Amino acid sequence: MIPVSVITGFLGSGKTTLLARLLRDPGMARTAVIINEFGEIPLDHDLIETSDESFVRLSNGCLCCNVRSDLTLTLGELAARRKAGSVPPFERVVIETSGLADPAPILQALMADGELNGVYALDGVITVVDALLGLNTLEQHETSRRQAALADRIVLTKSDLQGARPDAVAQRVGEVNSGARLLQAVRGDISPTLLFTGGSYGLSGKSADVSDWLAHEMHAHTHAHESDIASVSIVRDEPLHAVTLALLLCALAENCGADLLRMKGIVNVAEDPQRPAVIHGVQHVYHAPAWLPRWPSADRRTRLVLIGRKLRASWVRALIELLEQEVTRESARHG
Repeated sequence: MIPVSVITGFLGSGKTTLLARLLRDPGMARTAVIINEFGEIPLDHDLIETSDESFVRLSNGCLCCNVRSDLTLTLGELAARRKAGSVPPFERVVIETSGLADPAPILQALMADGELNGVYALDGVITVVDALLGLNTLEQHETSRRQAALADRIVLTKSDLQGARPDAVAQRVGEVNSGARLLQAVRGDISPTLLFTGGSYGLSGKSADVSDWLAHEMHAHTHAHESDIASVSIVRDEPLHAVTLALLLCALAENCGADLLRMKGIVNVAEDPQRPAVIHGVQHVYHAPAWLPRWPSADRRTRLVLIGRKLRASWVRALIELLEQEVTRESARHG
């Protein structure tokens, strides 16, 4: 049986960072990864560098909304390709869910599908919780609480950042799920042996609500996200000046605040076109751009994904154009 692990966690909690670090560990060789993203353009698969891993991306919305078709078909096709030798002989599957995904329908599909049960075994659920913003996220978003309640292991991230409250977040997480093992990872650094056991998923130690959620999924046909949250995707062919990028991050922080739940992107910077800048932001917290040593694929366009409330793609595009025009004029004036 091939063990399947689910990595979940709310927007910006650090799932992709965790997965990227895990896949660099030799113990994670021969791992097939299914990545689901909430947004029109995929980014996570470009932000994770691997060697021998097989990557599959579900691109048509939230994985949990399509779990009865897309996920089961994907796992079935992966098993068939493994048997035929058209993909490396992977020995584990890791599913990274969208930050807005309720894991319950995913777990139900993995546990209830007869054909999958003959090939795969649900190993467990790993939920990533942000020690900086996690308290507010758990209070404001039911999805975040359900992600924590369903977990076998809960990984606290960002505990090294100024303002983080790991002890308070750990206490709140314990109230939601007292049976989960609580771990910490700084910048995604954690041993795979702490997360993947080769065991089986169980309901022991979890709240009674978990059993009810899983039972409900046997009869549910739809799954709704928080209705006021939307995704805005921006694709730009022309490079941006480094100053424009800095001004854009400041403008987003000032104008969007807590309504911008998640922002991430890969940016073609005019001053260094061979090395893309990777940007991340969660609500009012924006990290300094990280520079990749090279482009991860042939696609060298700037791609941004913003997830939150009251977002309009036209406003974001106009803001970028306005800032870039102003920077270009100033550069010409002083050049």
